[in-house]
Amino acid sequence: MKLCNILVDGACHLACDTATGLKDLTAAGFPLTMDEVIARNAADEAASFLQPDLPSVADPVFANVVNNPGKIVCVGLNYRKHAENAHMKTYDAPALFSKFSDALVPAGTAVELPPWETTYDYEAELVIVIGRKAWGVPVEQAQDYIFGYTCGNDFSCRDAQMRSGQWLIGKTMPGFGPCGPFIVTADDYDPYAGKNIKSYVNGELRQNGSTADMIFPCREIVSYASHYIALQPGDLIFTGTPSGVALEGGKTWLKKGDVVDVEIEGIGRLTNTMV
Repeated sequence: MKLCNILVDGACHLACDTATGLKDLTAAGFPLTMDEVIARNAADEAASFLQPDLPSVADPVFANVVNNPGKIVCVGLNYRKHAENAHMKTYDAPALFSKFSDALVPAGTAVELPPWETTYDYEAELVIVIGRKAWGVPVEQAQDYIFGYTCGNDFSCRDAQMRSGQWLIGKTMPGFGPCGPFIVTADDYDPYAGKNIKSYVNGELRQNGSTADMIFPCREIVSYASHYIALQPGDLIFTGTPSGVALEGGKTWLKKGDVVDVEIEGIGRLTNTMV
């Protein structure tokens, strides 16, 4: 099932992408928000409101993939070729960092590039949506704690990121963690099979990788993170980026006016414009 949040007359509605178009579940009478669907694992309940006569939503305005952003956890250097090209060391465990909640913005949002920095970069990433409270979860059970997956872009300011051993200030400017527009539920998506993940800048292909190339797959990331971070339903985990970012050389830094697309097979396309 492919769910999203849309804005209708200023209010957030839950919607579902179907073969016949985008359907407004809230307008159809479904009483739960996206956050409640995630917390209750109620995607099947939402599906019951998909009646054949539901009109399709044209030109939707997307809202954040979750209504009330909680933790945004990120994994660095999770694709070996990216780490090699960036001349950075990989580790025996996932390298975790975070973004603040105001980094999360929807598909279609304009992302501000502050004028006091210049080394702005893109990172196409598969993002895990946590579905259950996870604390100390074994690897073999971790898949059960994943509600679904979405597209993300881990925008980065490289000079700030590399200024010290702490990456936070280069990763968490407002708007630097767009996600969406859709969450595909875990029962309909298999990242271990190898899903194509791409990024484009102004239509030019920059990244072209596969989720199968992750050093630490999704279940291992969730398990490891849950031993140090009490994950809650609706928390997001960015899982790392494949090679092709500007940091690796040969590509230009982002500038105002650039349009950046992240496309992940089976989920959709996340588009944001730099301002």
